[in-house]
Amino acid sequence: MGGRTVLSLGGARGLARAVGAGLLLAGVTAVPAAADSSPSASPSDDSGAPTSAGTSFRTAAEVDQGRRATAGASAGDYLYWSFPADAGQRPTVRAKVKLPDAHASVTWQIDVYDGLRRRQACQYGAQTRTAAQDAASVELSCTLRTVRAWSEPWADDPLPGTYYIRLTTVGLAAADLGLPVSTEVRVDSKDIGGAAAVDGSLSEPLVPGIAVAAESEDGDEESDTPGAVLSSIEPDDGWASGWWSDRWVWTGVGGVLAALAGVGGYSLTRGAGRPRP
Repeated sequence: MGGRTVLSLGGARGLARAVGAGLLLAGVTAVPAAADSSPSASPSDDSGAPTSAGTSFRTAAEVDQGRRATAGASAGDYLYWSFPADAGQRPTVRAKVKLPDAHASVTWQIDVYDGLRRRQACQYGAQTRTAAQDAASVELSCTLRTVRAWSEPWADDPLPGTYYIRLTTVGLAAADLGLPVSTEVRVDSKDIGGAAAVDGSLSEPLVPGIAVAAESEDGDEESDTPGAVLSSIEPDDGWASGWWSDRWVWTGVGGVLAALAGVGGYSLTRGAGRPRP
């Protein structure tokens, strides 16, 4: 009887040590995943950012995430920029418009479209703002929903690819039409991680012209369609760089803990051996 008690206590201590080691391993393993969930780093050098904006989707100025793009324009112009967004990211677009000294009350609006030119709703942020007559500037922001790796064809979910920013005025008075303004645009993303992971992916990101270019590379000699990609920017690590997420880490941790629980349960419930006659 005493031997059984000692064996059970020893098994319990061993189980406690094993579980503690497993939890420590889980904590160490999850540190990189937690670090990846922080907002993307912001480069301090904006020398490579565009200093002008496009006037349509086709002429949109390309800007990388984390860089501040600037442009001088006139009130009433439509200004366009484009940026890449990959699966698992939650982009936030911020715009600042510096107004002239004398102007009437004016409303500015920022809109974001995906690679299919579908307008994406802002999850939160001041997408439209009205600047008073004495205001020197106006700031706007739009935080999109998390970009999904795959979605149903009928859904309007954000998908990996090129996104377009359109900045313009709404209800501009005729007297203020053409007044000079200075604009700034910046895009930053937060990596959501495994919480936004889905079982599926697109064959190609929603980049204008990339599907045509892929068909041309397959050797379709009869096609006369040029394989030009209309957008040359992409994430630093390439598309679909977010296939690794903390969901893989916690799945592995769960498997380790389940195995340890099974070994510990067996140690606690097994007999001390056949009793001696």
